[in-house]
Amino acid sequence: MASIPRRSEPDSPSPAFAQQRLWFLDQLYPESPLYNFPLALRITGPLDREALKRAFTAIMARHEALRTHFVSVDGNPVQVIADPPAIELPEADLTRGPKAAREAEAERMLAAEARRPFNLAKDLMMRCLLLKLEPTEHILMVTMHHIATDAWSAGIFLSELAACYDAFSAGSAPVLPELPIQYADFAVWQRAWLTGEVLDKQLAYWKQQLAGAKEFLELPTDRPRPATRTPAAPG
Repeated sequence: MASIPRRSEPDSPSPAFAQQRLWFLDQLYPESPLYNFPLALRITGPLDREALKRAFTAIMARHEALRTHFVSVDGNPVQVIADPPAIELPEADLTRGPKAAREAEAERMLAAEARRPFNLAKDLMMRCLLLKLEPTEHILMVTMHHIATDAWSAGIFLSELAACYDAFSAGSAPVLPELPIQYADFAVWQRAWLTGEVLDKQLAYWKQQLAGAKEFLELPTDRPRPATRTPAAPG
């Protein structure tokens, strides 16, 4: 398989097929938090808040997917990649009161933030929140949408964020390898590749593999399920 090139048309590419599926589900269940991807990190020790803000800004500039909106054009999604923004780092001061009460309030705020939906047509695909429990103890909450990340990508994100933070804290510029492509480049390549003969072979293979399969899988469940699933229904 040929290597994936950078896209020649940088404006408003179609999303990758996996992104289109998530966009469709967002249209079906608007304002749903089902595909939020929250990460919470407890940070113990002195925290350089300005270096952390700069690290987030650098990561946002580095990865187009985190600053991509998905808008509908003639009923189909297209990607609109925003210019790199300067990231704000909202902070909640929870240093007052008994420790148990502060921890409980932190859990409540983290749960609420994890459930807060994204507007795919307007929002950045990453947001952050800093909770201050003690002068030297914080919880950093990062929430991304699954349309822009997955578990593998989250590991890369945290590694790069740590590298940027360490560099800015030390008064230097972070040194990260240049990205050969962005995710939108993959999306353009995927749609050009999965057409014609390649698509026909894929369809033929799966039609053969699934020939004679049952239309419905009658699997046992642990409780009654509604006829139509909604975001509030048990999964």
